[in-house]
Amino acid sequence: GSIVSSAQAVTATAVSTDSIDLTVNRDIGQGTNTHANVVAITTPTSGGSSTIQIDVIVADNAALTSNVVVLASSRAVPYAEMATTGAVGTARTLPISVLLPPNLHSLGKRYLGVRYTVGTANLTGGTFNAWFGPNHFGDAIKFYPAGW
Repeated sequence: GSIVSSAQAVTATAVSTDSIDLTVNRDIGQGTNTHANVVAITTPTSGGSSTIQIDVIVADNAALTSNVVVLASSRAVPYAEMATTGAVGTARTLPISVLLPPNLHSLGKRYLGVRYTVGTANLTGGTFNAWFGPNHFGDAIKFYPAGW
């Protein structure tokens, strides 16, 4: 499948629990824009000003530790923006979707996954799901001027 994290606990920089073997899943996202989609399952917590950046990575081994190459990255998202509760329109439940570049296989790496790069301070809690596929979030978070 395309799921690489399932309620994965993340407190410090870590790679996804699972990876995708590109010799088996050769045509991942063929004919479509493929994204790494990440969403918080339990609200991230921090004693500081933690940020979470999602890196789409490829590596020579399934553990995503050998000869790692970063294909694309999100911005460093403040942990509070990934809260799973809150009123609509406030900073809450911000999913992250990172577009994979074309010609993925030309890098010669076998395994695909994500890295959660935690910045500023470690998280004290939080779990995440991550998977590859279409952008499942679309433009769900919209911004309009007041009164419209």
